[in-house]
Parts: sequence; structure tokens; C-alpha cells
Amino acid sequence: MINASKTELRKIIRDKKKQFSLAEKKEKSAVIFNQIESLEQFRNAKTIMAYWSMDDEVHTHDFVLKFLGKKQIILPVVKGDVLELKEFTSKTNMMIGESYGIKEPEGEPFNEIDKIDLIIVPGVAFDVKNNRLGRGKAYYDNLLIKTRALKVGVCFDFQLLNSVPVEEHDVKMDLVITDFNNG
Repeated sequence: MINASKTELRKIIRDKKKQFSLAEKKEKSAVIFNQIESLEQFRNAKTIMAYWSMDDEVHTHDFVLKFLGKKQIILPVVKGDVLELKEFTSKTNMMIGESYGIKEPEGEPFNEIDKIDLIIVPGVAFDVKNNRLGRGKAYYDNLLIKTRALKVGVCFDFQLLNSVPVEEHDVKMDLVITDFNNG
């Protein structure tokens, strides 16, 4: 029953995302990252984990590039059933990943998860209680359970719902930020 609810919700959100152009999503994403940059926890963070976004997600490319050299940026790489972490050092050091066709950093795995101060987490949907609905593979849940870093979920305003279906293994965010301030 809960899996059917999650599947249906993923479809609804996927259809809503299609109503926005990439340019509109980038504009909404800028609003989200302005809010993140204003957080004291972000300003104090030395190591940040983000993600290299797909076209239907909150756009992270500009943010990642902006802080390259100012903060240590860690990005996930999908390896089978797990997220392997690697440091982002440049756009030229990226290759298309094996699972989702997204660019992922090359290089040695980053295994010092305790050094990560803040994690920017994508999701299909979030709710007002900071629960997250992912794409269904539990990649992030399996990683987030191992860290004490501040977990910041990012989504467009239509992805923040009153509630999302949750299971025992789903990891809550500490904070969810949307582009709602866009008016």
C-alpha cells in the first residue's frame, strides 16, 4: 500500500515538473540557493556534499561551481546499490555515470563522511515535517543514516506537501528549503 502511494506521488510530481522550462527551474533554484547561502551553518561549513543535478531537479551546477575552491565540495557517484562520495575538483574531471547518465566526478573515493558539515539533498517530494520521498532506491537514506551533518532538503514549492508516505528506513531532513519566497 505505501509503495503504491509513493509510486503515484512520484508520477504526480514528475508531471508537475514538466510544466516548467529548464530556465524557470534554474531561476527557482537560484532562490533556493540564496537561502542556503544565508544559513549560518552553511557559512561555517568547510565541507559540503551536494549533487550534480539532472534537468528535472533543483539545479545545482551554478552553486557547485560558485563554491569550488571556497569550500570542499563532495558529490555522490552511483556505484551499484550505493552512493560513493568523491570530491568535485573541476567540470573537466567529470564523466557520465553508469546508472542515471549524470555527470559524476572521477578520482578516489571520499571516505571521511564525518568531515561533511552540510548535505544538500534532492528529493521527489518533502513534507512539512521534513520527511523526504526519494526516487525509490534508498541511496540517500543509506548514506544519511551514517552522518551527523546538517541535512538540507531542496525542492521546488510544488514538491513541498503536507505529508509524504514514509517508512522506517526513510531519513528525515533537518531543514527543507523551497523557492516559495519567489512570490
